[in-house]
Formats: sequence, structure tokens, C-alpha cells
Amino acid sequence: MDLITIDFETYYDKTFSLSKMTTEAYVRDPQFEVIGVAIKVNNGPTEWASGTHEQLKEYFAEFDWGNSMVLAHNTMFDGAILSWVFDIHPRVWADTLCIGRAIHGVEAGGSLKAMAERYNLGDKGTEVLNAIGKRRLDFDEAELSRYGDYCINDVELTYKLFGVMGKKFPRQELKIIDLTLRMFIEPMLDLDLGLLEQHLEDTKDLKDKLLTDAGVDKKDLMSNPKFAELLGGLGVIAPTKISPTTEKETFAFAKTDEAFKALLEHEDVRVQTLVSARLGNKSTLEETRTQRFIDIAKRGLLPVPVKYYAAHTGRWGGADKINLQNLPSRGPNGKKLKRSMVAPDGYTLIDCDSSQIEARVLSWLARQDDLTEAFRVGDDVYKKMAMSIYGVNREEDVTKDQRFVGKTTILGAGYGMGAVRFKEQLQSFGFDMELDEARRVINIYRDTNYHITRLWKDASYTIENMTMNNKTQLGIGNVLEVLPEQNAIKLPSGLLMYYHDIKGEQGEKGMEYTYKVRRGRNRIYGGKVIENVCQAVARCIIGEQMLKIAKKYRVVLTVHDSVVCCVPEAEVAEAQRYIEECMRWTPYWANGLPINCESGTAKSYGDCE
Repeated sequence: MDLITIDFETYYDKTFSLSKMTTEAYVRDPQFEVIGVAIKVNNGPTEWASGTHEQLKEYFAEFDWGNSMVLAHNTMFDGAILSWVFDIHPRVWADTLCIGRAIHGVEAGGSLKAMAERYNLGDKGTEVLNAIGKRRLDFDEAELSRYGDYCINDVELTYKLFGVMGKKFPRQELKIIDLTLRMFIEPMLDLDLGLLEQHLEDTKDLKDKLLTDAGVDKKDLMSNPKFAELLGGLGVIAPTKISPTTEKETFAFAKTDEAFKALLEHEDVRVQTLVSARLGNKSTLEETRTQRFIDIAKRGLLPVPVKYYAAHTGRWGGADKINLQNLPSRGPNGKKLKRSMVAPDGYTLIDCDSSQIEARVLSWLARQDDLTEAFRVGDDVYKKMAMSIYGVNREEDVTKDQRFVGKTTILGAGYGMGAVRFKEQLQSFGFDMELDEARRVINIYRDTNYHITRLWKDASYTIENMTMNNKTQLGIGNVLEVLPEQNAIKLPSGLLMYYHDIKGEQGEKGMEYTYKVRRGRNRIYGGKVIENVCQAVARCIIGEQMLKIAKKYRVVLTVHDSVVCCVPEAEVAEAQRYIEECMRWTPYWANGLPINCESGTAKSYGDCE
């Protein structure tokens, strides 16, 4: 298989550019024009070609794309051009931007310039700055030659980066990168334009109705207690902070408060509406995202922008300003965006969700054998937890509310959550519990799951030893490897989860530890490390499961712990069985970990239940 390293230079101006537009909108816009392209086959000389799109298509016909891996830096962009503009589909997609995030962590600079400097590979150059507002025919011969040299240099830097980073990069992660990029570059999902247009109107009407019915005026919106009450009516606990002036707890309702801004993306559009109105925004996120879906629907199929290794734990994230990882599912108009995503004619969607995977990983990793066995034999672990909490002797006597508390405890208390936060979490689901009762429930969880609480302590010990460069063991067997000299934990994928520049300082309650991130320093403690580890291990498992599924069926989306596939209608039953089999499979390194799943099928993503 050949390696083809590629880089496109395209027309841009002050308003028409990737800094102002999404990748999808930019490449599909009528203004889009390729100025030129640089291509390197294996370690051969890099060529520069410039011409009309028709001339470039003839030039591209010289290459054996079907037997090649295409490499770029930000392949979502260059791959989209190859696929959407020139109808070229190589055997494999690769990306040094993705590889860099996985190797160095999401906090490290990922631009080609930053990564070339990191490895002392050379300067990126600035010729692109001279190309603003210039169409291909606006360049004279000397200018186009200089632009070509700049593009050739980018390809050489990308090729060198791949040579440095690719040697030890896990091969299965390269496959996961290809699978992830393909969701965007080679789209399959259609969008229901009529449903989206109706949803946009309904969302606007709902916004006006909500504010009217609630009797909300400007005074209510700007009154902190009243606004907190309005949020509470929708099941949302108002975020708080410590005031720097009074040093007392106050509501975190400022435009700069991260917890408050996060409510703009709340899954209930009613919450979005209130927060947007408070901030003075003309549109809610639901409105802007729906309009973006409408615009995409008018241009073609839905390219699924899923960002590889977007989080510290290696999980996927949203991209291209539509964040499919966080589509709403609650409220009067919930799931409309999900329902607008439909399989093409002759195909059906299968959404398979890994059941309680984090709780299962936690139990297994901590050697909490009784809980792990309950997962393995298919017991209702939520009812069992409720029985311990409420002193119920028979599962059939556990009430719906008691089971809900048991479920919230199993899924929420496993990372060291205290009683106050547990009470708040229950309240966010509309369930009130006194603080003393919350303390009692948390204590029962910790007493019942001694090995899990011990794992938190082991993780605290790991943090302490990491600051002293001492090696420790964390969790079952050799699944995780602590590398104190690199301030990292090696995951089963072979990649590292970093805690850069980890430090400890004496606080009021003992030693407090932090590690460096781009915006400052994050606090880290035993329970948080275990949360990171469990999410990272779950991601490793789901990544391997996706690769098994992709051998037979097209994976079109992954959201948290679920995988969405597009399968021929004639094969739905067979495909569902195969996909569930893959999602119950465990890698060799996870021996003894009981994995389960549930799936649904439908024409639209929102109806897969």
C-alpha cells in the first residue's frame, strides 16, 4: 500500500475562510476553489500542481488511490476536498493532527507549526498570508511558484511528522482514526429537511411561549434568586461559586462562568431558552444548530464530525459546530434533531449502546468481585443496591423510586462523590433527598463496595508517588501502567493519559494535587483519577469493538458509549445480532470483565430504541 501525503491550498478571504465557517460549509460553498495541491508518494519528491478542478481531476487519475493511505494534517479538510470535490476514496485515511493529540495529549498544541517545532523538523512558513482574497488566476507565475513551495514544505513537514510519530503509534489506533475520519469524509446519513424546518419554527414558538407562560420579564431574568427558581422548575440546580469579594457562596450566572455557559448546551431546550434570554442571546443553541442542520440538508448528506481523541481520556468529541455528542433528548421538542438524521433508501440504522460500561469497568478494575459477578449473571444491580439502602429483602419489593436511587448510586457514587453532590444529582433528576439521608446512602455504597473505595485510595497513593517519581501499581493485573517519569498512565491501547507537571501543596485538609492544562491547573484526586481511568478503558474497549463491527457494517456515528451503524434493510436482523455480539466482546487484556449491550433499529437515529 502506497503512502500519499497531500495538502491543498484553497481560496479564502476575510469572510470566506475556515476561521469563519465550518469545514462542511466552506468546502461545499460555490465560492470554494482549489488554488493548488502538493502530493508526495511514499518517500519520493513532492509535486505541486495547480489548475482548474477539471485539470486537477485528470492529474489525480495518475495515482492509485484505491491501494493507498492518504495522509494529511487535518484530514477532515483535505479528505473532504478529495472526496466531495474530486470523488476520490483511498483505501485508508490517516492524520498527523489526530496522531499528535493521542500521543501528546489534548492540551498540547496541535497545529502543523507547533508540532514541527516540537520535533525540530523545520519552519512552516507564512506564504499563505499573502494569498488572502486571491483566486487562482490572480496569482502571477512567481507568486504561484512561491505558494507551491510553501505547500510542498507543508507536505514535507507532515510526512516527517508521520515518520517520527507513526513508528510507535498503535496500529489499531490508526484504524480507529480512519474509521472516525470516514464518518465525515464519506457521509451516508441523510437529513429530513421538512422535519428540521418545522422543528425550527416549533423551537421559536416554544421559546416565546415558555417566557410568556412563566411570566418571565427582564426583572425576573436578571434577579438571581428568581432565575435560580426558574431553573429549578425545570429540574436544574443553579450553579454556584465562591465570590472573590465576599468569599461567600453565590450564584454563578456571569457570562464568564463555565458552569453557567454549559447550560446553553443543556439537553432540554427550555433550559437553553432561559439561559440564552438571561445572556441576551437572540437565538438558543437549539435554533442555531437546527438552522445549521437545515443548511447542511440543502447542500447534501450529513458529514458526521466526530473528533478523534478529543478528551483527556481519549474519548471522541463534537466538531464542526454541531456537536453530535450532545444532541437534546428531553423537553417538548426533544429528539427532533436526532429524528432528522435518517438512513438512505434501502438502509436502516442500528444504535447499540454498551450497558453501564463505566460501572462494570470500575467494579472489575477494583476487584469488587461480588458486583462484577452480579453484572456477569445479569442481576439487576440497581435493585440490589436499593435493597442494601432500604433494607428490602426481596427484589420484587423494591419500588420504582427506590430502584432509581439505587441506579443513581451505582452510576454516580463510584468516583468518590460526596453526599452534597449526590443530593444535587438526585435533585437534578427531580428527586428530593435530605442531606442526612444522602450521607447514609453514600456510606452504604462505600461500605458495600470496599474494594472500590480502596481503589480510590490506591489512586491517591499513585498521585503522591507520581510527584516523587516513584512507580506504583493501579488496579487489576497489568491493565494500567503508571509511568511517573512521564506523569502519565499507560492505557491498554498503548497510549498515555497525561497529568503534566503534577504538583502537591499543603491545603486545609491535607495535600492537594494539581496538574497543568492550557488554561491553568486542574485539581486531581483519587476518585477523579479512577473516573479518568474508567472512561479511558471504556473508550479502549469501544474502539476495538467498533473495528470488529466495521469489518462487516458501516459505522456512521459514535456517541459516548454507543455505536451507530447503517445496514442494508434486508440484513437488519443478522446485522443486529452481529453488532450486539461485537459489543459484548471483550479484548484479551480485559479477561473477566462482563460486557453487555442493548440495541434498537429504525430508519431515523432518534427512533432507535
